[in-house]
Amino acid sequence: MDLEFSRASANERRFLPPAVAVSSVAFALSPPAEARRDSREPVDTAVTLWIPLVRRTRPPFEGIWALPGGPIPWDEALVDTALRTLHAAVHRAPGYLEQLYSFGAIERSAQAQRLVTIAYWALYGERELAQVPSLPERAAAKPGHGSTRRWDDPQPPPLPQTSAERLQEPAAQAMVATADSLDADRNVAWFSADRLPELAFDHADIVATALWRLRSKTEYSALAHRFLGPTFTLAQLRVVHEAILGEPVDPANFRRQALAQGNLIDTGETTTGTGHRPARLYRFRSDPGAPDVGAGPLAFTSEQRKSA
Repeated sequence: MDLEFSRASANERRFLPPAVAVSSVAFALSPPAEARRDSREPVDTAVTLWIPLVRRTRPPFEGIWALPGGPIPWDEALVDTALRTLHAAVHRAPGYLEQLYSFGAIERSAQAQRLVTIAYWALYGERELAQVPSLPERAAAKPGHGSTRRWDDPQPPPLPQTSAERLQEPAAQAMVATADSLDADRNVAWFSADRLPELAFDHADIVATALWRLRSKTEYSALAHRFLGPTFTLAQLRVVHEAILGEPVDPANFRRQALAQGNLIDTGETTTGTGHRPARLYRFRSDPGAPDVGAGPLAFTSEQRKSA
């Protein structure tokens, strides 16, 4: 598309279709152990959400941080592009992924050619971040796969190729090589959502929209537990809510409201190895692989992808 646009006359450019890309906002309570953090952040930073960013190495916005993402290959579903580019930055698949919004302001690309971005938001919980990081191109494809259905169909079908499987295809390998070279040059880093650097394009607006969506879904959906392991204490769950909301939560009120909702089950177990009174461990009543209340057809979890 760039080549076609550069060769077109000024009048022809008015009628060329816009370029289309995917960008993803990924949230975690802390970066992966091996990840590079924002050098401006103190080690003992306050409870916050963290977001991976990629430093651009070409114009426009060369040297400026941006969200993971990229152009959409002709034979790749939108959500596959989101998963592949997230994996290239984080070296892990997210535990939750959902389409966010379409951003298509006329001059948002800072170039003559118009650019429309389909944004996604994702969650990385303790289980995902505890996994051994893997480079995308080393993932093995599943043999005998023959499905042609796409993840972004109106009704989610049994899942076709995973992003790791699609990375065996030549078109995907070229884009992965670019993302991996960025990481090799340490152009991927995690930043606090409260202290983001200057962002390319309108990615600051995309992050703000993703934060709004996360906070609004937390109010009516059992979503916060996805940042934690299978069992957790009420104090740990409260910390997640504080990180999402960006403000302290009264412990007594939170405990009363959390238990009153009926979503938590007391496992009968308590924490061990702590220097204070053991705390009760809880789990969510619903199957952690089930979709959240209010989740749309493009919301997937890692458990759903594995079991499909």
